[in-house]
Amino acid sequence: MKSLVIALITLWCSPHAMAATVTIDQHIEQWLTPIAKIMTAVIFYSVTVAGTPIPLIVVWLIVAAFSFTLYFGFLNISGFGHAIKVIRGDYSDPNDPGEVSHFQALTTALSGTVGLGNIAGVAIAVSIGGPGATFWMIIAGLLGMSSKFLECSLGVKYRQITPTGEVLGGPMYYLRDGLAQLGYHRLGKGLAIFFAICCVIASLCGSNMLQSNQAYQQFIVAFSSDGGFWQDKGWLFGLFLAVLVASIIIGGIKSIAKVTVRVVPLMAGVYVTAALFVIFSHLEQIPHAFSLIIHGAFNPQGVAGGIIGVMIQGIKRSTFSSEAGVGAASIAHATASTNEPIREGYVALLEPFIDTVVICTITALVIVITGAYVDVDGIDGVAMTSRAFASVIWWFPYLLSVAVLLFAISTMVSWAYYGSIAWRYLVGDSRLLNLGYKLIFCSFTVIGASVSLDSVIAISDSMFFSMAIANIIGLYLLAPSVKQDLNRYNATYR
Repeated sequence: MKSLVIALITLWCSPHAMAATVTIDQHIEQWLTPIAKIMTAVIFYSVTVAGTPIPLIVVWLIVAAFSFTLYFGFLNISGFGHAIKVIRGDYSDPNDPGEVSHFQALTTALSGTVGLGNIAGVAIAVSIGGPGATFWMIIAGLLGMSSKFLECSLGVKYRQITPTGEVLGGPMYYLRDGLAQLGYHRLGKGLAIFFAICCVIASLCGSNMLQSNQAYQQFIVAFSSDGGFWQDKGWLFGLFLAVLVASIIIGGIKSIAKVTVRVVPLMAGVYVTAALFVIFSHLEQIPHAFSLIIHGAFNPQGVAGGIIGVMIQGIKRSTFSSEAGVGAASIAHATASTNEPIREGYVALLEPFIDTVVICTITALVIVITGAYVDVDGIDGVAMTSRAFASVIWWFPYLLSVAVLLFAISTMVSWAYYGSIAWRYLVGDSRLLNLGYKLIFCSFTVIGASVSLDSVIAISDSMFFSMAIANIIGLYLLAPSVKQDLNRYNATYR
């Protein structure tokens, strides 16, 4: 509470008159920083254990993921093979209701997760928590597969299909309708509205501003690190991104899916290939890197908070990257062409594995093996990852700039869709109001490129994690019905 009061006082007392020499970027930064402090104080309220502050929201997420893993009998492991078969199309039926294929639903959801969370987020975790944060990132990713299975099964189960064939789904609908079936009408409606509000704000701040911010930072590293026109022109770079995003999101989920189904596999493939090249260029150091990761997870040195601090950093960044337990990905999975909700749940459990266990681990290995996290001297986020790659592939920062830009665009268009569905849930089917959301979304793209990483991380983390409050309450209450559906599905198809 003390930090919250201080943040409020800071916001109230912040000067409104600014010198004429202050740039547009600095104006935006001065306006946004106090807001970021307030959000962090509220959402990441912490309790102190063994001298280490532990955010309650992180505990909320990891306990839920662990509980669902046990409840569904380690489906995150036993269901892996069946998930591959579904993605391959073994169970597809062209007559099933929905708008996109299983693979398109997966790539759309992955485009909201595979991106700067893997590139910049991992670097942040390692720079703060040391190599040991990677271990806890992997553990959280494996456990998160169970949360993702549950929420995306519910997303399909309680989705609504309009007379025109458009699909509306996600936590708003399974919280409202699913809990109503259990007799919790008021609770369901309240949680659904709370989630929708958080999702709208998160789409604007969390998975929009961070993407444009880090895309701009990597652009500066690669093309304008020694000054030049683009220095202090984040707003202009953001405007360019906003135009690109607007040209895609106007077409809705089918337009978004057509983009992500091409961009995500291509750029993930390029990124992973380059990362593996760096790793195998240091083949003899791989055992030492794993030793640092394992040792740092349980015996960290020089890290604030010791083992608990390292664990929190790993879990926090893993959750932000994979979105497991947050619920937003179920909005995309709800559009899949299927009449079996459990089938899409199987598809969804692959997301945290691809995103966190594979791509985040590879990024962490590159950073640890090259020692890019040591003596960073103010280098953070995507710049640290770029530095690690450049130590082996001198021209990679240029390629990474393209990859970051495409990852940023694919993430932003997915989250624009998530936010638009949540916005529509709140305001109805008005075309004018829904167009207004898309314009607001694009304006936040400009703001994100104009502020510091610290402010963006604070706001994005806060708004992103706020969605998990309502979502996980619903998951606990609705898990028994999904388990019944799972038993029926397995008896029929497996």
